Amino acid sequence: MPRPPNRRLTVGRVDGGPKRRRRLLRKDGPGFSPAAGREAAAAAAGVEAGPAIISAAEALRAWLEHLEKERRASPRTLEAYRGCVISYLGFLATHRGGTPSLAQMGEVSAADFRAYLAFRRTGAKPLSPRSLSQALSAIRGFHGYLDHRLATPNAALALVRGPRIRPGTPRPISEDQALGLLQEVSDQDDLAPWAAARDLAVLTLLYGCGLRISEALALKRADAPLAESLRIVGKGGKTRLVPVLEAVREAVGAYLALQPFVLGPDDALFRAARGGPLRPRQVQARMQLLRAALGLPERATPHALRHSFATHLLGSGADLRSIQDLLGHVSLSTTQRYTAVDTAGLMDVYARSHPRAQARPRT
Repeated sequence: MPRPPNRRLTVGRVDGGPKRRRRLLRKDGPGFSPAAGREAAAAAAGVEAGPAIISAAEALRAWLEHLEKERRASPRTLEAYRGCVISYLGFLATHRGGTPSLAQMGEVSAADFRAYLAFRRTGAKPLSPRSLSQALSAIRGFHGYLDHRLATPNAALALVRGPRIRPGTPRPISEDQALGLLQEVSDQDDLAPWAAARDLAVLTLLYGCGLRISEALALKRADAPLAESLRIVGKGGKTRLVPVLEAVREAVGAYLALQPFVLGPDDALFRAARGGPLRPRQVQARMQLLRAALGLPERATPHALRHSFATHLLGSGADLRSIQDLLGHVSLSTTQRYTAVDTAGLMDVYARSHPRAQARPRT
């Protein structure tokens, strides 16, 4: 015989207590309302319900606070998610003829979602498929919060597919190009000696330790002089230990001896011309000038030095697990992308060097 439907969550006393809270958490149960659902969710979690949220903008602020305090999201992640959702809410206000309320966020249709994706793909500042996928991921996270914390589900979002993303490969530069960049930056005559030493120290950290540009610029005065290993806090707050080469320690030591500012232990190590913290855009601009001076391709960016660090290690016989730990990748599949670069290089050498590589097939 078929089992009777489970009605444990839809029966019981309605004047209070755990049974009532479980019943109200059922979005299809009798007597459900978003306000009652929010109270029940808060009671089930053992916390007090906060002030009533009635607008999508208030929900966005609550979601960002949740990401910051409970999920420990980084400031860069919060900034990116805020920008994606603000753009999404702005589009809905224009597309649907008014600023959406919290309840209306549950009524956004699959056609509305697709219209937003089309707008971002073809608008004044069109997004690449990868950036569009990241924006959609932020929107899914926002609606997930509305569903689980604010009792405002939206099933239509599950019907929307993101853009197809072709898996890319890292774009490193060669060893000669990397060494040429470091030599060129040390010979700059348009900067004060301390600033030239600073640029050399930053780029040497990227290439010699495989750091992200944000990780290098996050170093504090207390971190220098550098020891034989460096504790780096990367994406998601993940900490890793990175060995420091003698050349890297010397470059940072030379900058430290020349820089003219009085820095406290918690101050940023690398400073701009006016004494403020050095920004990623300033490093990218300097790299652009160096690239033009050496005639390097556009792929020669600060982040390409990190790619070069991993690719050159792999080409010298390092194993993927070690490179994964050095780069701070959570998944080994992310590190495996570098094998495609190394294999392509081997095939290019084979095609240029083997006497039968370009022999015509017999007919």
